[in-house]
Amino acid sequence: MFRLVISEDANGKDLAPLALTIHQVIKLPITIRSLRMPGIRVENGKIVDISYSGPVLEEVLRTGKPIRTIPSSGAYRGVPVSVAPIIIQEKTIAALGVVDLVGTIDMPDVFSAYVDVLRQVSENR
Repeated sequence: MFRLVISEDANGKDLAPLALTIHQVIKLPITIRSLRMPGIRVENGKIVDISYSGPVLEEVLRTGKPIRTIPSSGAYRGVPVSVAPIIIQEKTIAALGVVDLVGTIDMPDVFSAYVDVLRQVSENR
């Protein structure tokens, strides 16, 4: 039997199916990590980091509250992101993040800005 389990101890490999699925639906970079283990970063349909963490993911894990911001460090430095906690029985067990294009640009600019965001993220690695 196959099973997808999200727990506070899930690692990048455990979270990969979920991250890849969400990425396929929204076509934006996705990050997800659990409370106790680094997670995964997915861009352009591929896993680019299987042991990922970032400052906003870590802040959401600490506070249990969603955050929309532009990080000053990490792989998405200078790129708008939106990160939300995954909460089970009132405990934050993981955090999921996405590049937040809608929060900072006009809808007509979305398609052209997406390419620029991916290029900028690639340059920050």
